[in-house]
Amino acid sequence: MLTVTNHDEVLLPDSSTGLFTGADHQADVSFFWVNAAPGKGPEFHWHPYAETWVVLQGEVLIETQDEQLAANPGDIVTVSAETVHRFRNRGQTNLRMICIHPSPTIIEEFI
Repeated sequence: MLTVTNHDEVLLPDSSTGLFTGADHQADVSFFWVNAAPGKGPEFHWHPYAETWVVLQGEVLIETQDEQLAANPGDIVTVSAETVHRFRNRGQTNLRMICIHPSPTIIEEFI
């Protein structure tokens, strides 16, 4: 079986970021399709699985409790399971990035 889901169908309320929940599409992966304004990003949180980011456009600062890493278009960044982290758009234009969660649902705990 094949399915097609358009970005507009998964937009979060009052947001330009989409959330694809794999369980809703018989898939074992979920992801955020980020479109974040300068300075924006989620607060510190963690997942019971590794998370992988694919930077498509813009500049992002990814932080853990011990490290900071800047990433640019074409970069692929992974944070290990149970690592507290967050990211911020550090550029002057919108950040476009895919945040891949190897789970049929997003599991996260904010701290």
